[in-house]
Amino acid sequence: MEHNDADESRQQDKRPNHFERFVDAVNDRVSRAPFFAIILVALVLWAASYPLWKTVTKWELALHTGSSILSLLLLVLLENAGRRSEEAAQEKLNVLAEALADLMTSRAADDPDLHESVTKLRQAVGLEERH
Repeated sequence: MEHNDADESRQQDKRPNHFERFVDAVNDRVSRAPFFAIILVALVLWAASYPLWKTVTKWELALHTGSSILSLLLLVLLENAGRRSEEAAQEKLNVLAEALADLMTSRAADDPDLHESVTKLRQAVGLEERH
């Protein structure tokens, strides 16, 4: 039963906060075709606005500034989403490795070579440090 309590505690600690929910929402929208279409429309509008600007330099500066800011914000948000995705995948791999090690331990009485394999597996994924 202790194992289940630890799993529940781990799950409670990993509930997404407001920022993580925001990142997930942005990631979901940015990674779809409509966002690409919005960016294309914005570029067309920017190109069509050329006669409204006093100088070509200011017209170009508007695009460069806007795209730099958008790129930086998206980079930070998407990197955060990617990092959390990697951490979730690693946690799943650790759980699978732990289950495999437990199964191998239960079968080790029939095959002494499994003891060494279990030890190597637990060391490889750092399971002993987690318990």
